Amino acid sequence: MPRFASPALALALAALSTATTATTSATASAPTALADRNAPASADRLILTVTHSGTPAADGAVLLTCHPVGGTHSAAQAACDRLDELTTWGTDPFAPVPPDSLCTMQYGGPATARVTGTWAGRPVDAVFTRSDGCEIARWDSFVPILPDTAGA
Repeated sequence: MPRFASPALALALAALSTATTATTSATASAPTALADRNAPASADRLILTVTHSGTPAADGAVLLTCHPVGGTHSAAQAACDRLDELTTWGTDPFAPVPPDSLCTMQYGGPATARVTGTWAGRPVDAVFTRSDGCEIARWDSFVPILPDTAGA
């Protein structure tokens, strides 16, 4: 073990190394649906599950990997490009509509989507609906990541 100026620093680094190893081992052994075994571990990986989109072919679960592009998403390159556009330092592109937002009371249909995985090194667990004007705008900003329901 290397020498450190502080024994406390040495202990902290040893604990961090142990925690990282345990987390990596647990993550590596956990089964995941739609696993893309060809994607590197560092890839941005998202599972998108869409229901009631109005287009049966768009409903279901797909895997999207970016950096490099892959997975089972039908428009993977366009979806990754759009995610890159939405990603800004210091903001969460998957953040929900703020609770104090003033939204039009319109209904965009029963479509729902859940996005889980990792993007830009951060965990993602986001739900999208079309329940009011703000949620419709949020969904529409994620096309082609999410299906375009305008014609449905």
